[in-house]
Formats: sequence, C-alpha cells, structure tokens
Amino acid sequence: MQISPRKTWSQEVLSAKLHLSGPKETGFFTYEKRSMLLTAVKTALAAGLCYWLATLAHLQDGYWGSISAIIVLQSNVGSTVSASRDRLIGTLIGAAFGAVFSFLGEGLWVYLLAVIAAMVTCSLLGLKNSSRLAGVTVTILMLVHRTGSNWILPLHRVLEVLLGIVVALGISALVLPDRARTRLRDGLAQEYLLMGSVFEAVLQGFRGMPSEHLPKIREELGVLVLANGQLLDAARNEPSSGPASLEGLSLLYQFGRTLEDSLHALELAVQDSKGDAYAAHLEPELGKLATDIHQGFQYVAKCIHQWKFDAPTKLFLKDSIAALEAKMTSIRPTSFKFPEAEILRAYAVQLHLKQLAQLLRASRIDTGEAVEKGQ
Repeated sequence: MQISPRKTWSQEVLSAKLHLSGPKETGFFTYEKRSMLLTAVKTALAAGLCYWLATLAHLQDGYWGSISAIIVLQSNVGSTVSASRDRLIGTLIGAAFGAVFSFLGEGLWVYLLAVIAAMVTCSLLGLKNSSRLAGVTVTILMLVHRTGSNWILPLHRVLEVLLGIVVALGISALVLPDRARTRLRDGLAQEYLLMGSVFEAVLQGFRGMPSEHLPKIREELGVLVLANGQLLDAARNEPSSGPASLEGLSLLYQFGRTLEDSLHALELAVQDSKGDAYAAHLEPELGKLATDIHQGFQYVAKCIHQWKFDAPTKLFLKDSIAALEAKMTSIRPTSFKFPEAEILRAYAVQLHLKQLAQLLRASRIDTGEAVEKGQ
C-alpha cells in the first residue's frame, strides 16, 4: 500500500518542517541557541537593572532583587509570569512565618518549625511550586543575621523580591518578547506532522513489514507532546492578544491527544497482518483513504502554522470514507473465502481510518470556528 511518495520518515518530516518554518537554519545560530543567548542577555539585563534600582532605593540587600530576576525570567512571557507568581507567593508566606517565628527566639528548633509551617501551608493551599521558595525565604530571614526589627527585615525582603519580579516581567514582555502561544502554535504544527509520520509507519506494517523507524518517531512525538503541554500551561498566563487564540490552541492540543490514542489503536489493529489477502481486495479505495489521511495531517499542520483554517483543500475525506465502505459492502458476499481473523482485522483498520479522518476534519473545522468567534 503506497500512501505517499517513497521517502524515509526523517526526510519527510524534515522537508515538512522546512516548508513550515522557512529556510533551514545551519551553523551556530539555530533557533535553540539564539533563544538561549537571548535569554541569557535579557536575564543579565534584568539582574543589572535590579541591582542599580536597589542601590538607588538604598535597600539593605538589593542583590536579592537581582537573584529573584534571574530565578523568574524564563524563555517566554507566560513561563515568566508563572514563575513570578510562584516566587512572590512563596516569598510572602515565608516572610510572614519568618517574622512570626523570629519572636520565639533564634534556636534551631524554632527555625525548623518555621520552615515546616511555611512549606506545609503552601502545600495545603495547593501552592506546590511556592513551597520551597517559602522555605528559602524563612532560611534567609532567620539564619542570615542583619540589624533591624523582626518586621522590617521581612518587609525589605518582600520589596527586593517584588523589585526583581517587576523588572523581570518588564524585560520579558518588552525586550524582544517570546510568546509561549507562538511557540505552542509551531510546536502543534510539528506535532501533527509527526503524527502523520507515525500513521505512515504504522501502515507499513499492514500487508508488509513494520517500519523500523516507528519507535524513534514515537519517542520524538512523546517529547514534543510534553513540551507542548508545558507551553500550553505557560500560554494561559499570557495576555489574550497574540497571533493565536488560547481556545484554539487548547482545542488542537486536545484533538492531538485523541488522534494519538486512535493511532495507537490502529497500531494494535494491524498487528499480525503480514500476508493478509483480504485487504488486497479493498484496493485502491483503502490506499486512497490512507493517502488522504496522511495528507490530512500535513494540511492541518499547515493550517496551524499559518493560523488560517478556511484555506481551500483538495482533500475529500468523506468521499474516500464512503468509497471504502462501498467497496467493503461489494466484496462482502465473497468474504467466506478468507480467514475470519483477516476479515476482522480489515474491518478494524477501516474503522480506525474512518475515525482518524473524522478527527482531522473536526480538528480543522472546530478550531476554525473557535478562532472566528474569538476575533
């Protein structure tokens, strides 16, 4: 069954990536390295600005503002907002417990109880990411001795951290900002391309030899799905303006998980299918539907990349599904000539192909409607 011009999966995905992303990046300045360099420069700028402002304000330990800026400034705006929120909440809770417990003395047990109380409070409030930051704040307040009242020191610590957060947010949002939703849009486009490659590799095992590249593709897809999930969480913290709506991105991510489950089901369905003669009688309709689905993954990926879901297409998945169903109906009277396992396997494959085609169509249409409503 030929579902595309014969390329290896790596060649196909690479050419698709280049088509979506523009000219191929070579040498030192790949996107990842440029992003690392830009983040380092922005972090240094934020840290230096914090220290300068703290010096002007005569804060006792102004360098803690620089430390906070370095901690919270991430590679994109959404992640910076999330880290800033966790840092500020942890600092406020830690400062409160550090101030209260400091009135009980300076012993080791008092310090340990303060750390436990601060971290447990964060956990009970569902603030897992702030828990350790609260413990760090308690430690600084109770173990690093400074002159001043038990209330002034926590107040200074909060001000210093707040300064670092504000500066980091400003630098992240205003100086060559990198939006999480922009990264997620491109990541989802690549995800759909990889799912298309998984689909092709799985069907190579139907009436043929399983693709030796399938484990590698599945591994790459798993890494990409995890990264896209993290970007989606970060995108929820960004302002609503941008090149892609959050609702549309969320829909595509959810459709991706359903498509991934359907691909796994298809992989199970084609097991032990080598040499099936019944499936050969479903050609060319079966191969045509498989080809259309494979192209459908690429078409949806292109729609995501361009963030335009009403582009005309030559894909008629509903017609291909109907043609395959008609073919299966026409050869049903001769089914008794074939082993029951082959017939059941062919019907299972047909069912999963139909589901994949419907999901691809729905992912484009539903996302397009969500984007149109949000405009």
